[in-house]
Amino acid sequence: MTHEHSPTGLPHYDLYIDGVWQPADNGQTFTVYDPATSQPIATCASATHSDVDRAVRAARAAFDHGPWPHTSPAQRAEILHAIADALEARNFELAEIESRDAGVPIRKTTYNDITLGLEILRGCAEMARKHPYEPLPWNDLPSVSWNFVWRDPIGVCAQIIPWNYAFCMAAWKLGPALATGNTVVFKPSSLAPLSTLAIFQTIHDLNLLPKGVINLVLGPGGDVGEYLVTHPAVDKVAFTGSTEVGRKIMALAAPHIKRVTLELGGKNAMLILPDADLDLVVDGVLWGAFYHSGQLCEAGSRLLVPHALHDTLVERLVERVRGMRIGDPMDLETDIGPLISERQREKVEYYIAVGREEGATVVIGGGRPIGEAFANGYYVEPTIFTGVRPEMRIAREEIFGPVLSVIAYDEIGEAIRIANDSIYGLAASVWSRDLQHALSVARRIRAGTVWINEHHVLNPQAPFGGYRQSGFGREMGRYGLDEYTEVKHIHVDLMQRRQGRLWWDTLLPE
Repeated sequence: MTHEHSPTGLPHYDLYIDGVWQPADNGQTFTVYDPATSQPIATCASATHSDVDRAVRAARAAFDHGPWPHTSPAQRAEILHAIADALEARNFELAEIESRDAGVPIRKTTYNDITLGLEILRGCAEMARKHPYEPLPWNDLPSVSWNFVWRDPIGVCAQIIPWNYAFCMAAWKLGPALATGNTVVFKPSSLAPLSTLAIFQTIHDLNLLPKGVINLVLGPGGDVGEYLVTHPAVDKVAFTGSTEVGRKIMALAAPHIKRVTLELGGKNAMLILPDADLDLVVDGVLWGAFYHSGQLCEAGSRLLVPHALHDTLVERLVERVRGMRIGDPMDLETDIGPLISERQREKVEYYIAVGREEGATVVIGGGRPIGEAFANGYYVEPTIFTGVRPEMRIAREEIFGPVLSVIAYDEIGEAIRIANDSIYGLAASVWSRDLQHALSVARRIRAGTVWINEHHVLNPQAPFGGYRQSGFGREMGRYGLDEYTEVKHIHVDLMQRRQGRLWWDTLLPE
C-alpha cells in the first residue's frame, strides 16, 4: 500500500482495485496535510475516470459472478468479526492516524471513535446472521400458503464519506453493505483518507474477502465522486456530507433511478427546559457544541434557554470555556483541536463576522488563539454568541465549527417552534429533570435523533439519519442493513390445487 521512498519523502498510498494496490492511471497524486501544523504527512494516488471504471467493473464482476452475494449470512458474520478483531489489535495506531489526519483530539479517537466503529462492525455481523428472512402471517385464501420476505443485496454500492468522522463512517457504511452481500466502491474525503486506507489494508492482509468485493478510489469529490455517482453500473449511492452536495447527488443519481441514502447537514437545537439541572446542562452544552470543534453534523449549534436561566447559564458556560484547553490533538489533555483546513477556518470566521454584523454579541472567543503553538494550524477559539434571534443566519445556516448561538425564549411552545423552524432535522437534545415532560417535548421535535439529558451519543443498534433537508434513509442498526437490500416477497402455495382457484372457473357452464 505504501512506498516509503516516494519522491516527496512522505508515505504514499495507492488505490485499491480488484484486490490489488495500484497507482492512478496517469500517475497523478495529491497531498494530505496535518491540520494542527499545516505540514504535509502523506501523498495519495488521485483516481482518474478510467480508474473509477476499473473499480466499478471489479465490483460488478464480484457481485454478478462471484461467490460473495451467495455466501451464507453466518459466513459473512464470521468475516466481519475477523475484520473487527484485526482492527481492534491496531486500536491505538488507528487512533493516532485519525488524530493526526483529521485534527481530532486523541482522547476522542482513542476512547470513542475507534471503539464505536468496532461496535458497529460487530453489530452488523450479528444482525447479518438473521437478517435476510422475515416471516409473514400464514394465508388460507384462496388456499393455504407460506409467505415471507427475503432481502437480497442491491448490488454495487458507491459509498462516499466526509473527513470529520472518517473511521466510524467507514465502519457504518462498509459494515451493512458487506453484511448483506453487496460489493463496494468506496471514496473517502481527500482531506482525511488515512484511517480508511488503514481499514482497507487490514482487510487486504486478512485475505478473507473475494477480489473485487471492496474497492477504494481516492481524489476530489467534485470529479471522482461525481463520476462514481453517475456510473451506470452502480446500483446504490450512500453519501454523508453537506446538504448542498446531497442535492447534487440526488440529481446525478436520478437518470438511472439508483437507490440513494443521504445523511446531510444539521442545525441542531439543545432545548433547556426551566427545571433542568444546570450542572448537567453546562457539561452537556459544551460537549454538544464544541466536541471535535463543532465539526459534526449532529453538533448542538443552537442553545434554546428560558429567559430566567439565560444570564446564569451563559455566565457558567463562559467560565468553563475559559478553562478549556486548545492545542495539539495528539496531547491527551487537549479539549479543542484545529479545524480540518484553512478553507474551513475561513468559513467559520466568515460566519463569526456575519453574526457580529447581524447584531449578536460574542461573549467569548471569536478569534484565533494566540501563541506559537497555533501559528501554523487551523485553529479557531470556541465562540459563544448571545442576543441571537431565530432569523439570523448564524441561527439558521450550518457553520460546522466551534460556534454556539444562544437564543432566549419565553415559553415551551415557542422553544419547540424555534427548534423546528429549520430546513434541517437531524438531531436535537432536551434537558429537564422531569423525564415525562422531556419525552413529550422530544416527540414534538422534528428530528431523526432526540437525546434527553445527553447529546452526541450514538447507539450502534439505533437508527441515525434526518428529517427534511438533513437527508433520508438511516444508518446503523437493523434500519441501516435494510437500506442495502431489495425487498422480495416469496409466496409458496402449499395446497398445489388449481381446480376452482381461477376466477374465470366460476364463468364456465356446469
